[in-house]
Amino acid sequence: MSTNLVIVNGRIVNDGEIIEADLLIKDGRIEKIGPHANSVGSTTILDAKGAWVLPGMIDDQVHFREPGLTNKGDMATESAAAVAGGITSFMEMPNVKPPTTDLDALEDKYARAAGRARANYAFYLGATNDNIDQIRSVRPGQACGIKVFMGASTGAMLVDDEQVLEGIFADSPLLIATHCEDTPMIKANEDAARAKYGEDVPMAEHPRIRSEEACYKSSSLAVELAQRHDSRLHVLHLTTAKELELFKPGPASDKRITVEACVHHLFFDESDYGKLGAGIKCNPAIKKASDREALIAAVADDLIDVIATDHAPHTAEEKAQSYFKSPAGLPLVQHALLMVLEHVHAGRFPITQAVRKTSHSVADIFGVQERGYIREGYFADLVLVDPDRPTRVSSDNLLYKCGWSPLEGYEFRSSIRATIVNGQLAWLDGQLTSAILGRRLAFG
Repeated sequence: MSTNLVIVNGRIVNDGEIIEADLLIKDGRIEKIGPHANSVGSTTILDAKGAWVLPGMIDDQVHFREPGLTNKGDMATESAAAVAGGITSFMEMPNVKPPTTDLDALEDKYARAAGRARANYAFYLGATNDNIDQIRSVRPGQACGIKVFMGASTGAMLVDDEQVLEGIFADSPLLIATHCEDTPMIKANEDAARAKYGEDVPMAEHPRIRSEEACYKSSSLAVELAQRHDSRLHVLHLTTAKELELFKPGPASDKRITVEACVHHLFFDESDYGKLGAGIKCNPAIKKASDREALIAAVADDLIDVIATDHAPHTAEEKAQSYFKSPAGLPLVQHALLMVLEHVHAGRFPITQAVRKTSHSVADIFGVQERGYIREGYFADLVLVDPDRPTRVSSDNLLYKCGWSPLEGYEFRSSIRATIVNGQLAWLDGQLTSAILGRRLAFG
């Protein structure tokens, strides 16, 4: 494949503007933006007529299940689904087997991704009640951040020792990313549900078990700790209108405390449990329609800084179990950007805002070097979106190893025409290319 690529006739969406221009890509980077960018005689020309040219989505929260859980997904399969969905970089979570809670486990993950991940990659170091020395020793470039489960979700990584939490927020050299739910409150709600229903708890009870109060108690504690220690805090997957009062609007680059919403919390609400059941069971839970609407408005108002996936595949057999046995999480990376663009089509926020939340702000918050924007000299991580060609989700076009999606049967109004990673085509017109293009992300 040629190392040079020219994209012509595209509408480039970048840094709050939409411009019509050509892009010359050379040796993996954007060489020139402007008219006649193809004048150097490059051999590969991609006509983007009718398409938006966006910086590739940087997904700051995925679970690709490797090592130890590869019956559900792995670096190769899930990154393939990601590039099919316009995601060019991902940051992967530590709750695997064994968990990523020391520097050796981190480097093992980088070795597993090298030559297999189709998108660029970085990994979190997970916090536990007894690995504060590992956290204090990690440096930028070794991990994208420190993941703290302040509420139990999956696995055994709950950090509930108050002294340890104080130490993490006081001493972490990296951004702290938190899962915020209060475990004692959840356990009390589970006991109440068991008393009422036995083991056959309806899936619709999930947002009451993983309640607004449990979320707010934990997220308000995280914000208080970050303010007291002047920590860099990123609160993951916010789900309630009430929690929004903890955060401030404005550019992500100006904030020490930032917050993320996930595509499924912007898309589904509790009325969908009747049809989809465990297919949308996730932690924290999808909640009321009024919560979803408040989150969408907060994206538009620059209160929410990032939109991500929390992609978390499980097998269909696992998900088919009863409430307490069915694991939380759903596969999302292949359609996440299309889910965001549905809100653009609906007029909830403009395409420039979608790009800010899926690319620009992620790069700013995490300090991702030379990615997340369409700029001369930056790596060419791009996605071409056709806003007028629909995409119907069906089981025969899914790339997830788990083989299912809660979105099956849904028709999106947009489609991913092409995904470019490090200057080369990773996905084109409904097909993966043969290129394995992912590289380790660098952080400033």
